[in-house]
Order: sequence, then C-alpha cells, then structure tokens
Amino acid sequence: MARLTIKNVANEQEWENFLANHPEANFLQSWYWGEFHERLGQKIQKTGFYNGSQLAGVMLSIIEDARRGKYLTIPGGPIIDWNDASQIKLFVEQIKNIAKENECVFVRVRPQLEFNEFSKNIFAKHGFIKSPMHLHAAFTSQLDITKSEDELLTNMRKATRYEIRKALKLGIKIISTSDPSAIKNFYNLQLLTAKRQNFVPFSYKFLLEQFKVFSEENKVILYSATFKNKLLAQAFIIFYGQEAVYHYGASTIDGRKYPGAYLIQWEAIKEAKKRGMKRYNFWGVVSENQTKHRFYGVSIFKRGFGGKDIQYLPTQDLIINKPRYLPIYLLELIRHKMRHLD
Repeated sequence: MARLTIKNVANEQEWENFLANHPEANFLQSWYWGEFHERLGQKIQKTGFYNGSQLAGVMLSIIEDARRGKYLTIPGGPIIDWNDASQIKLFVEQIKNIAKENECVFVRVRPQLEFNEFSKNIFAKHGFIKSPMHLHAAFTSQLDITKSEDELLTNMRKATRYEIRKALKLGIKIISTSDPSAIKNFYNLQLLTAKRQNFVPFSYKFLLEQFKVFSEENKVILYSATFKNKLLAQAFIIFYGQEAVYHYGASTIDGRKYPGAYLIQWEAIKEAKKRGMKRYNFWGVVSENQTKHRFYGVSIFKRGFGGKDIQYLPTQDLIINKPRYLPIYLLELIRHKMRHLD
C-alpha cells in the first residue's frame, strides 16, 4: 500500500470530482467556499491527502485574523476516511503545521461527522476540546427529497401543508434570481430581521461575495415572496452536490401575517428535486425542548416540512498556544451565554 502524503490541490476539477463522490460533503468544503473567503481577503489552504497518486481526502482550511488572535477553521470537514487511522493522524499533523506556520492560537473544526461515541472518541483521542462557540450549524433538520411531491406534502405537518396551500390560494408570488445586485435588498431586510429577532447580522460584503461566487456556478438562488406588491420574506438557498441548503432567511412584519416563507421553501425544494438532489437541509434548529430559545419558533417552522434531525459533532478546538487560548475561551464562553445561544 502506498504511503499517504499531502500536498496543496491546485486543480478545481480534481477537488470537485472528489467531493462529488462523497455524498456527506456539502458546500462548506467546496472549492467555491474557499474562493469566497479569498475574495474577503482571507488566507486559505486546500490540502489533498494522497494515497500514491490517488486523491483520498480533502481539507479546506481558512485563517481567521480576529482581533483576539488568529485561528484556523475547518468548516464541515475534512472529507476523509474516518475509519483510517493514518488519514486522521495526518489530518491532525497538518492542521497543527498550518496553525503554527500562521501563528494561530488554536484550530476550530466542525467535522461532517454525526454526533456519537465514535466521533467523540476520535477528537478526544487527539486532544480536541468542545469549542465555546459554534462554527457552523451542527444541529440540523434535513429532508429526504427523493420522494414524490405528493409524498413530501403528505409527510409534512398538517399546519405546514395548510400554509403552502393557503399561500397558493391567496396568489402569493415567488420571485427567484441569481443576480448579485439583489443582495443589497436582502442585506437591508436582514438588518431589520436581526434587530427584531436579536441576532448579529452578516455584513453586506460577506453576503454579496458569497452570493457572487456561487451564482457564477449556478449554485445559488435568492427567493422572494410578495403579496399585493408587499415583500413578505426572502431566502438565500445554496444548491451544491447532493443537497440544497436554506442558508439564510429574512422576513418583514407583513411576512408574519401571510405564509410567503412556507411557499418559498416549497419552491426551493421543488427546484432541488429538478436538479436531481437527494436532500434539502434546513440548516440550524434547536432541540424541541428548548422552548425559551430565540430560534425555537423558526425551528418549529423548519421541522414542519417533515425532515429528520441530524446532529453533527459539536465544534471542536485544538489548542496550539494555551496561555493565549485561555482568555479567548473565557471571553467566547461569556459571549455565548450573553447571546442565549443555548
């Protein structure tokens, strides 16, 4: 058996072909997510794990240059064989090397691994600890969309199915676009939604550059629901690999009176089916017993479509510089509690 080696991957097609054969992969390890972060001015690295000349694993890593200290992130990855101890060992060695070369205080990983004893043990064995902050959604609601439209409607909650039919009866219109110029309005609506629902909004540049990168590949749509010329809701949906992801959403006060958001999701699900995708990922939800959580209501909305809860291993940190990490850990722990993220 050939010895495992690592090198940077410079060929987009090689990277994307590998991910296409790994159904667990999503957009967070895509070539395009890396390109998006480069457009933001961040340093990234595309690592390939090779078994001889054969690509056997990939890892997109991003250096975050925060005021509190640099750190390395691996979102939704790496995509490797988690049953291969040699690949895991090489992954850990590589992130330590990248982090040290770039003077990072720690490495933050949200792996594409379901939360169980197997995944917990892998990371604990290699010295990781649970992060005080999320990197990307770890608790998600995902819908199998290989079923027929009739089956999907039947499997929804009665209230969800009713709202979709009501939206159609009222004549609510759904407009879809992949034009980046539409992101300005979405950004403004997100600011209003963030103020109303008490969350930290994304910057205009962050949303725009992300949309631009994926729109160039025909992998993103911005949906808008309107009724009598009034905007009700918008959704930023990424279509990548075998899944579509409801990545961001925003709504107006009028959107609370009319079921535009329900119809947007149904149209996006149908589009994902047309593209031959296998699942629709509603992204983050909170536990059903977290009734006081600020995202409890939106979690009920997402679960109404009949998806299954998929919980990934929570974000893990690997400490590189312990004296500098400790104050960051404490600060993030305080922020986490103040934002009521649990």
